[in-house]
Formats: sequence, structure tokens, C-alpha cells
Amino acid sequence: MMQNIRITILIENKAYKDSLKTEHGLSFWIEHGNDKILFDTGQSDAILHNARILDINLEQIDAIILSHGHYDHAGGLFSVLKIALGANIYLHPAATGSKFSQKTSEAKYIGMSDSAKNAIQSCNVIWTAAPATIFPGMSVTGQVPRKNDYEDTGGAFFADKNCHKPDKLLDDQSLFIESSKGLVIVLGCGHAGVVNTLDYVSNLTGAKNIYSVMGGMHLLNANSARIAKTIEAFKKYQVQKIIPLHCTGREAMERLKITFGDKCLFLGTGGQINF
Repeated sequence: MMQNIRITILIENKAYKDSLKTEHGLSFWIEHGNDKILFDTGQSDAILHNARILDINLEQIDAIILSHGHYDHAGGLFSVLKIALGANIYLHPAATGSKFSQKTSEAKYIGMSDSAKNAIQSCNVIWTAAPATIFPGMSVTGQVPRKNDYEDTGGAFFADKNCHKPDKLLDDQSLFIESSKGLVIVLGCGHAGVVNTLDYVSNLTGAKNIYSVMGGMHLLNANSARIAKTIEAFKKYQVQKIIPLHCTGREAMERLKITFGDKCLFLGTGGQINF
């Protein structure tokens, strides 16, 4: 039996409703029948404020899923774990590793905080290097195979402070949910590549069409050719609802809107969609 699905954006770069806090980050509150899932946690405890304003009780969390270990997706985890006692946590083993970016001459640490790493040691953690079922009809991809030659991680990411060892972000994973209208894919940043992710979910499920794709697509630094191939993939899978957020980038968002019209929705913190 298909469950009713409601997804609320708890954290995003911009606000969809007044009185909510925004930050460079992403977090979704997913109601899947009676199940309550938190997908990513933003970069701070702003998630707690927004949850109160939106009348969301974080104590009811059944499962926490981290798309990857970057601070803007795992930064609120420590604060959430003080409330969500007993929730299962799903993350790739590489999510807790050292992570740095280099946009200038100095490296910046962008990984999970030590407090969060320490907190999850006393939690029930399910390591998702491989696909895993969260609830019937809802699964995470685990590590996504990188099959094409035009998608990369989307930035200068490294696993060491000296920035000698590239971080391939193998921890990047997405969520896919069965709805009455078809598959819904929820992305954190899509560092594995949006097309790689869609292809992998299709291979895992046998689905030829995907109803909706929402989340960060990390096309911020993508060239025109990569954006065009991403659009072609959405056409191939006959995606009916596209909700680009967070790190998708203005150019990619504009081209998605021009191409797909009303099928492309621009939402922000406080936005909500039902499937």
C-alpha cells in the first residue's frame, strides 16, 4: 500500500515563509504515512527554530538520513540528536571523514563537527555504503556509481588539510520513495551527479520513469553542456515535478524553468509538497 507523503523544507538558502531562519544548507522533514524522517540537518541549530515555527516535533523522528558529511547538511545533527532520542541514523562510512575545500590559498574545514561525530557513537547507526531500506517503499541509494564522463563533484574538495588528496565524496547518497504517481528522488547536493543518481535509482528499481526530483543538484559550477545533459536526463525519465534547491545554481535553475515551465517549482525554507 502506497503511503501518503508530505515533504517540508526545514532549511534552505532562502525563505518561502516569513519568520523562518535561512542559511546555506538543506534539511527536509518527510512524513511517510506514520513514519517521520529527517533528511539532512542544515548547518546550525536553526533547524530547531524552524521546526517550532512549522509545528514540527523533532522528538518524533524515526530515522535521520545524511546525504553526505558536509557541514551545511550535517551541522545541525548534534542539536537534533539531543531531541531525537532513539532515532536510527543512516549515513555512508565516509561521511565522518575529514573534509576540506579550497577556494583561496587557505583550506577550509567543511566536514562534520567533532561533537556530532561523538554523539553518533552512542546512536544506532546504519552504515550505507550499499543501498538500504528505511521503511517499505523508501530507500537510500548508498554510494552512487560514477558512470558518465561529464559529471564531477562540483568543486575543489579534499580529504586532507594540505589539499593534496581529492575527496571524491563517495558518501554522497540520495533517498528514493515510491509514491502513487511514481518515484520521488530527494537529493542532498547530488555530488555523485544528478544523472548518475537517476540512472542508479532506475537500475535499482527497474523504473523507466521518475515522477519527481527535488533537492540540491550542485550545478552551481557546471558548464552549459553538463546542464543540457541533466535536462535531457529529466526528459528521458519524464520527470513531472522538478524542485531545484540549495546548490543548484541560478543558471541551471533558470534553464530548468524555461525548459519545464510549471513542472519546475521554486521553493525555499517552509515550502511544502505532497505526493
